[in-house]
Amino acid sequence: MTTNANPISFVRTEMLPQAEPPLGQKGALKWMRENLFSSILNSVLTILTILAIYYVISHLFPWFRHSVWNAGSLSECREIRDATWGPDVPSACFGVIRDRWPQLMFGFYPNDAYWRPVLALVLFLVGILPILFTALPRKMLYFTAIVPFAMFALIWGGSIWGPVMVIVGLLIGYLAFKFLIEPAGAIVAVLATVLLPLVFWLLLAGPIVGGLASVVDWGLPFVKSKDIGGFTLAVIIGVVGIVMSLPLGIILALGRQSDMWIVNKLSTAFIEIIRGVPLIVWLFTAQLLLNYFLPKGTNFDLMLRVIIMVTLFSAAYIAEVVRGGLAALPKGQYEAADSLGLDYWKSMRLIILPQALKISIPGIVNTFIGLFKDTTLVMFIGMFDPLGLISAIRATTDWNGIYWELYIFIAAVFFIFCFSMGRYSLYLEKKLRREHR
Repeated sequence: MTTNANPISFVRTEMLPQAEPPLGQKGALKWMRENLFSSILNSVLTILTILAIYYVISHLFPWFRHSVWNAGSLSECREIRDATWGPDVPSACFGVIRDRWPQLMFGFYPNDAYWRPVLALVLFLVGILPILFTALPRKMLYFTAIVPFAMFALIWGGSIWGPVMVIVGLLIGYLAFKFLIEPAGAIVAVLATVLLPLVFWLLLAGPIVGGLASVVDWGLPFVKSKDIGGFTLAVIIGVVGIVMSLPLGIILALGRQSDMWIVNKLSTAFIEIIRGVPLIVWLFTAQLLLNYFLPKGTNFDLMLRVIIMVTLFSAAYIAEVVRGGLAALPKGQYEAADSLGLDYWKSMRLIILPQALKISIPGIVNTFIGLFKDTTLVMFIGMFDPLGLISAIRATTDWNGIYWELYIFIAAVFFIFCFSMGRYSLYLEKKLRREHR
């Protein structure tokens, strides 16, 4: 009812209660409408994709569901399948994984020494934790520094004095750099850091190891590199290549950015030559040609040659990734470092490289993932990595005719390793991101 004094018929005195949004504007229906059926083309592609996924799953699921795990040969697998489901039922024979598990993991490593590579892997995982996660105590880095030498002593064995001499050589290089950097300059200090350990290892380490071993022969039984295979071989080559190629790639990137003509041209030539040739060619070079350039009678371990080639190959790619990060920094960052009175090395360590490496994280991790997968190429030079062992397993009478099960298992293990590296990369990018999106 209205009056002349108040022409408004009704005035609400309280707010309406909050109502639920329409079904099409919330939950799964909204997500499907926006992501799967947002247009006619997307709807058609979604339907075709669903049909393709259904077709694959409908054919693979029975094969996996009728898997046989407890069998010692392919014929035994088929007998179990025939007795359980019938002769025409598709069935996966994963008994080969259970039967050849030690060979796939360790190659031809001695059976009674499987604990050694397992312990080495555990030590590596513990040692790398303070590097991956900065929240852990920094004192753990002392343990991290010892882990590589402990891993070598565990996997290959032999006299313990060999790794000790490697540590002594590294200490000599560190002390040379520390005492020569101020009076002699950076170039002399770097040369001494590189040359003095090499001279010690080549001329003095061997006789010292022999003398110490004759007095106190400590160590585990020696295992030849040719006996190391399977995923142990892939992890060794991949991990060592990743750890060594990152600092070498950073040095090459700085060398290519250097104003010193010789350093710039040598770094550029190295990067372009290494990147311009396929990795498999470098591996054949490591296997066949490298011995021709060594003194007669030199026994240069094949695995060491492969690790060197893989490291150099990966370092060339990382150098270009890091160079891209350096080029992405504005000129003001370099000018800010100069305005603070920092020399070249301090400005790179404190200001330039932290920012450049943060930008380069996706490319660096992508290179690492590619390096780890490329370890399978060593099968072409006679090394028994997981793929190389497939031929050896299928050549036996027990498993002659097995095929997909081995490849699926190896692909799954490689996926776990590579997916883990990718997830850590995302975690690191999110942690270092300054801006909020």
